[in-house]
Formats: sequence, C-alpha cells, structure tokens
Amino acid sequence: MSNIAKLFDQETATHTDKEPSKASADGSSKGKRKKLFAGLAATVAILGGGYYAYDEFIGSRHATTDYAYVGADIAQVTPLVGGPVSHVLVDDTRHVRQGDVLVRLDDTDFRIACMRAQAGLSAAKANLTKARIDLQRRRALVATGSVSGDELTAAQDAYDTAVANLRAAQAASQQARVDLSRTVLRAPIDGVISKRQVQVGQRVQAGTPLMAVVPLQAAYVDANFKEVQLAKVHPGQVATLTSDLYGDKIVYQGRVVGFSGGTGAAFAVVPAQNATGNWIKVVQRLPVRIALDPKQLAQHPLQVGLSMNVDVNVSS
Repeated sequence: MSNIAKLFDQETATHTDKEPSKASADGSSKGKRKKLFAGLAATVAILGGGYYAYDEFIGSRHATTDYAYVGADIAQVTPLVGGPVSHVLVDDTRHVRQGDVLVRLDDTDFRIACMRAQAGLSAAKANLTKARIDLQRRRALVATGSVSGDELTAAQDAYDTAVANLRAAQAASQQARVDLSRTVLRAPIDGVISKRQVQVGQRVQAGTPLMAVVPLQAAYVDANFKEVQLAKVHPGQVATLTSDLYGDKIVYQGRVVGFSGGTGAAFAVVPAQNATGNWIKVVQRLPVRIALDPKQLAQHPLQVGLSMNVDVNVSS
C-alpha cells in the first residue's frame, strides 16, 4: 500500500506542475494576438492617413490621364481645277514652307483659254468704244431733228449691251487667269508632307486629295478625361505632359484651351441608344484641348497620333 500511495503522490505532483505551465502558454498566446491586432490597426491607420493626405494635398489638386494623343489641324492639298499632273516636287516627310510649290498641272489648255479670254476682252472694249461714239453722235443730232427717237433708243440699247458684254469679258478674262494660276499647287501652311497620293502623268479632278500638310509646329494634345475628373478643370490651367516617345526625361509645358462640345460616344457614327431599358452606365470621357509650347515642340517634335500622359494642376 505504501508503494501505491507514493505513485499517487507523484501523479498528483505532476498534474500540479503542469497547470501553471498551461496557463502561462495561454497568456502568452493572447498577448501575441493583441500585438498582431494592434499592429494591423496601426497599419490600416497609417495607410488610411497616407491616402487621405495624398488625396487632400496631391490627388485633389491634379487631374491626370494617359488617354491622350497628339493632334494638329491638318491641311489637305486638293486641286481647284482638273488636268494632267506634270510635276510633283515633294515627297512624304518633306518639310515645306507656306507658298512652296508642291505640284504643277499641265497648263496648256488653261493658257489657250486665257488668250481666248483676252481676245474676247479686247473685242468687247472695241465694241464699247464704237457704241459710245454712235450714241454721242445721235444725241448731238436729236436737237436738229436729224435722228428719230427710235434711232436714239437703239443706240442707247447698243451702248448698254456693249457695257454688259465688256463686264462679262472682264470676268471671263479674270477667271481664265485664276484657273491658270491654279495649275500650280502651293503649300497652304508650314508643315510636313504626309499621305502623298499623286504621281506624274496622273489626271486629277478638282477636289481630288493629293497630299496633306501637317503643321507639327502647331501640334496640340487632346486629353480624354473621365467626366468625374473635370469638376475643377478650367481653361487657362497649367498642364505638364510627357510622351511615350521621349519618356519622362522630356516634360512639356501646356495650358488648357477648352473642352470639346461632346463626348466621343455622342459623336460616334453609331451613337449609343440607352433608351431601350437594357443598358449599363459607363463613365464617359470628354476631350480637353491642351496647347503646347512652340519652343519645346521645335526642340522635341511630336507627330500626330502619339500617346501622351497629361497632368493638369487644378489648384490654380
């Protein structure tokens, strides 16, 4: 019995030693969880505070988008008269100045028409001179009774007709000279030749597109901002821009010029029909025109259609 008592005492002692150890482990685990929750709460608070600070001091003062492209008011070169092409003096990528000759049409027919109109003008002047003299003579003889009223009226009518014929001949002569001058097609603006579609020997009609002149020195950017970004955007605000062509090392300075009259969806060939009752609201984008610094464009040219990143400072 003494042995059994000893074993019971040992077992009791063992259980007594284990209970404090288990309690200590539970306390340590709870402490760790508290620390983790505290750390998580601190992290959330820091992130929230950082986002608020960014939105309040940076984000709310800037409207940014990478949905922006370079544009320019491209001038189309089209003939105002038809005829065969005798000379093409430029190629694509050629820089031209306003007034430079681009294309010449064969002007043989126009020179002949000009000479014919000039001859008609000379004849009209001679007829007017004769009609004036006849009228003056008959007016002088009216008082003597040598000329009847009908003769005087006929002379007056002949004179009036000669005056009208002279004016028509003058107009015809001027039109012939204008048509002759239009056989020489010149650059309407400074720029770069693009989309050349004309060859020597080709017969062109009035209005046929021959090429385009792109004024890269007057390029601008159309930035397509979301409608929710435009509440604080106004004409005159300063913008900074970078291009995918040059990267972040070249920063362009621009200024907001104005807003388009409608969104891209409004001017689409097939506009959205949202009145069917089965539609999903989509945030629209409105093009905002941004003018660029001509000096920067001269140093770092941009071509039409290149992608741009735009940041408008809306705090100004």
